[in-house]
Amino acid sequence: MNLMKSLIPAAALVVLPQMGLAQEAAEGEAALHTQYIFTTLLFLMAGFLVFFMAAGFAMLEGGLVRSKNVAMQMIKNIALFSIAAIMYWLVGFNTMYPGDFNGFFALGGPTVLDAVGVAPADAALDYASIGSDFFFQLVFVAATASIVSGAVAERIKLWPFLVFVIVLTGILYPISGSWKWGGGWLDAMGFSDFAGSTVVHSVGGWAALAGCLILGPRIGKYKDGKVHPMPGSNLALATLGTFILWLGWFGFNGGSQLAMGTVGDVSDVSRIFANTNMAAASGAIAALIMTQVLYKKPDLTMVLNGALAGLVSITAEPLAPTLFGALWIGAVGGIIVVFAVPMLDKFKIDDVVGAIPVHLFAGIWGTIAVIFYGEANLITQLTGIVAYGVFTFVGALILWTILKATVGIRVSEEDEINGLDMAELGMEAYPEFSKG
Repeated sequence: MNLMKSLIPAAALVVLPQMGLAQEAAEGEAALHTQYIFTTLLFLMAGFLVFFMAAGFAMLEGGLVRSKNVAMQMIKNIALFSIAAIMYWLVGFNTMYPGDFNGFFALGGPTVLDAVGVAPADAALDYASIGSDFFFQLVFVAATASIVSGAVAERIKLWPFLVFVIVLTGILYPISGSWKWGGGWLDAMGFSDFAGSTVVHSVGGWAALAGCLILGPRIGKYKDGKVHPMPGSNLALATLGTFILWLGWFGFNGGSQLAMGTVGDVSDVSRIFANTNMAAASGAIAALIMTQVLYKKPDLTMVLNGALAGLVSITAEPLAPTLFGALWIGAVGGIIVVFAVPMLDKFKIDDVVGAIPVHLFAGIWGTIAVIFYGEANLITQLTGIVAYGVFTFVGALILWTILKATVGIRVSEEDEINGLDMAELGMEAYPEFSKG
């Protein structure tokens, strides 16, 4: 009996630590499961918000082009999103996130999703499901293509534009995206771009600038040394599109936290939402005030683009700034738009919707503004800006030039005057307007 009494405490000393370790392991695994579930949920919710931005781009462009070209913008937007989805599955996702590579380029193959009912042992418990990650990244590349669509509107042929989208979404965007978000050479250098002021927005802006230069301005836009405004068909629709984009941006920036499994992560997502909203509001108000001062009357289209420029500006670093920081960063973006739009007109660069000032110029500003709130330095940020600019602009310029020399990219003068809806599609968005 005495021997048993002495053995029981000894056995307890051996068993209890093992039970404690087992309990800690179980708690750790449960925490990983929670992290995986909530981060996957973040990607899915943020992803469908960013997907809704496709509707925002379509409405904004449809409102800012003339009525004879509205249906053309609608078909371009639904087609470009669909092409982006297919190309990003086929090659884009695994080119942008290749794993170990040389830091500059690694061509990936088609995306393969997790197995049906994947077991915890086979899932990336420290991150999220492959399907949610793929979907979230996919909607970003579609936004890049939408930027180009608006800038080159009202004079470009449908099919050459869609060929450009294939290359942009399948090759150009994923390769440059891997430099930062795929762990490439710019990421190793310390280049900072939280949600894509440069990786997404300025890439779209550079591609749009190249397209506008090769395509040339619309007939009658610049005549006798003067700029002749070509008002859009529906400013109410353009305003709706802007609000949709504003809404989608909460997913764009908030989802880029890339984690929602801890108290800190959820708090950071909410901070990003608040900063994103503040930058949009200040961008709109800055444009409102500036147009009143410069033109004696507020300009609605400038105010809409001011809000979007504020959103683009805060996208490179929506987490670190205070609300006041987000306010002044967004306000500078709104001011940039007011001065950049007439500047492009001086150079006879015809950007129908103001995509280049909003996404390129404000994107560059937002990427530089990171130095005020992050650890990145100015030289590193400028290196990234130049790298993305040279690669995308030169690549897009070459592609536009090839398309122009082979199949042609611009409709005939007659078709442009009559409108692309009838010339390219044989239908009109507002047929009752043209009928007696």
